[in-house]
Amino acid sequence: MEITEQREGATLVLTLDGRLDTLTSPSLESIVANADTLAGVETLVLNIAAVEYVSSAGLRVVLQAHKAMEARKGVFVVRHPNEYVAEVFQVTGFADVLTIEA
Repeated sequence: MEITEQREGATLVLTLDGRLDTLTSPSLESIVANADTLAGVETLVLNIAAVEYVSSAGLRVVLQAHKAMEARKGVFVVRHPNEYVAEVFQVTGFADVLTIEA
């Protein structure tokens, strides 16, 4: 999985490309758990338009990112999930917790 970081003022956009699973989720986890990376970030956007698969390990890291932003009174947005990933979020209840933009 490839992760691209883009800062836009107080917004950090992480664009993911590939599979978010047991093997790749530690890469995302290291970014969202890094206090220096999130310093000054008020909105964290996870653009997952190019993510074709999300496992339970990937869901755990997405939830971790949500909680990290919630703790800093920030905003967390998941943007552009494909049909499969959107269905995973629905079935797991994540769609009720996360802000998801189509």
